[in-house]
Formats: sequence, C-alpha cells, structure tokens
Amino acid sequence: MSRLTSLRKLALLGSVAFPLIAAGAAAQDEPEGHGDSPATKYIFSATTLGQIEVEIPGLKPDDPVMTQAEFSRAATIYFERCAGCHGVLRKGATGKALTTDITRANGYEYLRDFITYGSPAGMPNWGTSGEMDEATIDLMARYLLIEPPQPPEFGMAEMKATWKVLVKPEDRPTEKLNDIDLDNLFSVTLRDSGQVALIDGASYEIHAIIETGYAVHISRISASGRYLFVIGRDALINMIDLWMETPATVAQIKVGAEARSVETSKFKGYEDKYAIAGSYWPPQYVIMDGDTLEPLKIVSTRGMIFDTQEFHPEPRVAAIVASHYKPEFIVNVKETGKILLVDYSDIRNLKVTSIEAERFLHDGGFDSSKRYFLTAANARNKVAVIDTKEGSLAALIDTGGQTPHPGRGANLMHPVHGPVWATSHLGDETVALIGTDPEGHPEQAWTVVQQLYALGGGSLFVKSHPTSNHLYVDAPLNPDAETSASVAVFRVDELDQEEPEYTVLPIGEWAGIEDGQPRVVQGEFNREGTEIWFSVWNAADKESAIVVVDDRTLELARVIKDQRLITPTGKFNVYNTRADVY
Repeated sequence: MSRLTSLRKLALLGSVAFPLIAAGAAAQDEPEGHGDSPATKYIFSATTLGQIEVEIPGLKPDDPVMTQAEFSRAATIYFERCAGCHGVLRKGATGKALTTDITRANGYEYLRDFITYGSPAGMPNWGTSGEMDEATIDLMARYLLIEPPQPPEFGMAEMKATWKVLVKPEDRPTEKLNDIDLDNLFSVTLRDSGQVALIDGASYEIHAIIETGYAVHISRISASGRYLFVIGRDALINMIDLWMETPATVAQIKVGAEARSVETSKFKGYEDKYAIAGSYWPPQYVIMDGDTLEPLKIVSTRGMIFDTQEFHPEPRVAAIVASHYKPEFIVNVKETGKILLVDYSDIRNLKVTSIEAERFLHDGGFDSSKRYFLTAANARNKVAVIDTKEGSLAALIDTGGQTPHPGRGANLMHPVHGPVWATSHLGDETVALIGTDPEGHPEQAWTVVQQLYALGGGSLFVKSHPTSNHLYVDAPLNPDAETSASVAVFRVDELDQEEPEYTVLPIGEWAGIEDGQPRVVQGEFNREGTEIWFSVWNAADKESAIVVVDDRTLELARVIKDQRLITPTGKFNVYNTRADVY
C-alpha cells in the first residue's frame, strides 16, 4: 500500500472516541464521510463500571423525564462505551467534556445527531453503524442532559474484603518445581475469556491457562522473575507463582472498580518487596506487600490540573513503571498531567515528587539506558521525558503525529542519529523516532530526528529488540481489513535513506483464519530476539491465533492455534518484561 493510499484511508478509530461535542457546531444532516467502516464498529470494553447500580442524582425541574430503570441502563452503556474517553464524571480526557453546561447548551437534537452519525474527528457513528437503535440513542441523548452519577469509592475496607492469600508464602515452593524455561515464557492475555495463557517460547506449548480478572490489561514480572502479576480492567490482580509444578494464582485482590496498571519494586535491596497498582476508578494508587498483595497504603490522585490549576475529581492512573536508579515507582496521572515519583523506601513516611508534564498521560517505556522514561500525552500529541536519575522533566516533545500510542516503545540504534526511541500513532500513519542520547548525540537528543510512514492510522504498538535489525509497526485499528491484519517492517540499517521503505507481513493471511475479521496486534520478541510473536485477534466466538515470525528472514515460523486461545491480545515475555527490553 502506498503512503498516499494510506493517507486517504485514515478514518475514524472506533476505540478512540474523540469529540462528541464540537464547540460552535450545530445539529446536522448525515455528515459526508461520517464513517461506517469496520473500525467504527470496533469497540474496546473500556470499563466494568456498568456492573455497578447507580441512582439518578437529584433531578432538576427542567431535567428530561427518565425512570430509574432507564437511567441505570443509560449509565451502563455510558460506562461501557464512553467513559474510557470522556471520563466517568464526563469531565473529558481523550474525548471532550460532556458536563451538563456543555450538553444543555447544544441541546437534545444535537446530541442525538452526533451519537447517530459520529464525527470525522473520531466519534463513532453509533446509529448508522447499527451499534445503537433509535430508542437507545434517544435514551443516551437524554442521559447526557442529566448530571452524571458518581460510582462508590473503594477504600482499605473494600480492598481487604476482596484480598485472598490462596497459598501462604511459607507454604510455597522453596525451589522451582517445573522444567519451564521461565525467561522464555510468554504471558498471553485471553481478553474476552478473563484468562491468561502461559506459553513456552521454544516449544510453543501452553503450560497453563489461568483464570484472571476481566480483560487483562498488562502482565508484569517481579524482579526475581518468580512472580507474575496481571491486572484486569475490573481491577482484579492475580499474583501467579511461576515456581509451582503448574503455575497458579497464590494471592489476589481487587483494588477498585476499574484499573489498568500494576508493577513491582526492582531497585537493589527492594526486589519483590512491594507491588503497586493504579486505578481509573476510584482515581488512586495502592502499594501492596510483594509476597501477599496485602494493601498497605492507598493514595488518591485527585487534585489540580497542572496548567490551569483547576480541581479535577477524576485523574486516572495510567502507566506505572519501576525506576532502575532509585527505590521509586513512576506513576502517570492522566487528567492532571502529572508524573509522580513515589519513593517506596519508607512507605509510612511516603515521599512523592510531582513533575508537571502534560495532560492525558498514557503509556510509555524506558530508553535503552533505562535512565529516561518516555511517555505519551496522547491527546496532546506529545511525549514527556523523565530523567529518573535526577528526578526531573528532561523534555516535552511534539511527535509530529496524531495521538501517539507507543506501548512501551521501541529502542533502536539509528545508523545516523545513534540511540533512538520510537512511537507510532493512533491517528495517522507516522512513526516518530526520538533521539535519546544527550551525551553522545546532544544535538539530536529529545527531538524527532526522523519521521517514518507505515501502513496507516490505527497503530497501537511498535516493537524491536537489541539483537534485531527490524522495527515492527502494527495497525489493528485501521479501518481497512487487509491493513489491520498486516504489519509493516522497517530495516534499521536502512533508516539513513531519505524515504525508508517497509515490508508488509500478511500476518492475518498466514494465520489461515477464514471466518471473521481478525486484527493483528502487539508484537513481542522471545528471550533471544530471534522470533517475534503477533496476536491474531478475532471475535470471541471465532478462531484466533498467534503467529510467530523468524526475525532474520521475516518468514512464517509457526502458527499457534488452540481452542483455548480466545481473543489473544497482549503478550509479555518474562525476561523482556522484567528487564525492560524493547
């Protein structure tokens, strides 16, 4: 596919609902090119808050008439379809704010039409795509004219009520009881079945399928490599002992109603001592005992937005990483634009450094030296760089693209610019290469030294490895079915060319899946860096697969199929995840 064709195919990304309300706009007829492609029908289950019963806030005389049953249904739909972008309290994040001062100024008809037709900026066309019928759209338009409900808080008492130690530390193995090569084990999210699969990186054998929380977001490994921590979007954490004869959960806890991030302490002297998890709701993080998940300290993230100095009631915790330079957790607070350096050396007298970066912080990873943490402020099209040695903001970089989404990013040795870190974008086909070597290449440091052009918008992850000569770029949210099932591969040693070309790998075709529209997502290397795995993610009731590619030849190495591999998405190699190799 040519770059021009790719540019023409940029369309709505169904998982990124940007503005529902555009300032100054009016209700309209069906807008030209409003989007009824497969991507606009593709929806992340953004939350599990829909399981919570909420009551109608005190109605005002001019509020629309709505029964409790209607309100509960509308709240469930909003939590599941809209809150991920617009916020639980409708204060806005990646999407625009939907507070009643805005929704009432625009009016019912405007809301109804925008929900029906969407917008070219990324709002899904819920009506014309068939996802919502007229009655449901009417319900949602009326719902947005009423003050939003607030779900219940989740404090220490609620957490401890969910906390379970299934196998006490003293009853666990004192040595590894299996012959699994743990450093080459993959933890694979089986998103819609609420499970993870532990798959051998050499034999491709499934060693275990483990019940977890709903839609596991990430897997993280303890510093020792013994414990695997996974967290679902329902905020349930499972702590899995990889030393057991068959790895299994030894402790679990629910840390809120909705969450995305978990991490463990890595600094020398604190290995495996603590775990931390951050919640979307309530907006807070909790530090836990690293052996049992006992909750020790909960810290709210509610506070002032860094630039406007306005109070925000719902600053959600996004990515968390553990510093290699200090006993600190690095915590992204999405809506206030603050990055917190949480010193866990004395959690009773907790010291937190608050760094003002940029709003709507999301995901990120370390540079190759592991000193600098680069993280996307995706709705602001920027990457913030944190110097974890000095404890300060090193740079704030405009990526030159729309909505950067790096995952953990990818570290490369550029033939001209030296060490660089890469991010792709949700909103366009660009890939930004950012210089990360302020000592050896000071003129290139913290600037976009090169912009590549991949398959098209809708990319979620880039991937490389220290031993690889390739940069892989996926595009699972692209509206074109062929593109969303393919991966672009750039040769690192050819990045000195004026317009580097890429090779297209037809991963979906290689999977040999005939039914559905599978999407290819999230490459992950094996321990040695000789193979890269891609998830071929289909509907829950259809066949999915994992495709393994030989990194040297870019040829198909293996297709892993099993009826238990239901909606595989994220994959995390134990060694690479523990050591921050990407």
